[in-house]
Amino acid sequence: MASVAELKAAVQTALQQVTEGQQAIQAAQEKIDEAQQMLAMALDGGTSDAVGAAHASLSQAHQQLEDSLSATMAAVEQANTYTASL
Repeated sequence: MASVAELKAAVQTALQQVTEGQQAIQAAQEKIDEAQQMLAMALDGGTSDAVGAAHASLSQAHQQLEDSLSATMAAVEQANTYTASL
């Protein structure tokens, strides 16, 4: 059985991975936002259904990344609560 110190260290290592994942999610959100802006400029005034669908898909992707970020924040909070109880 692992000691309390070993458990806390393992959780901290896992949380570092989560932090790196959160940074990647935020970078992906920024790239999606940039792509959406570029698309809007390139297709300014476009009324095609395909243009609207592209914007909607990018918005959905951004929201799903936001949901993922929220889930990771909840996981970090739960892991911190657990280590505090050790």
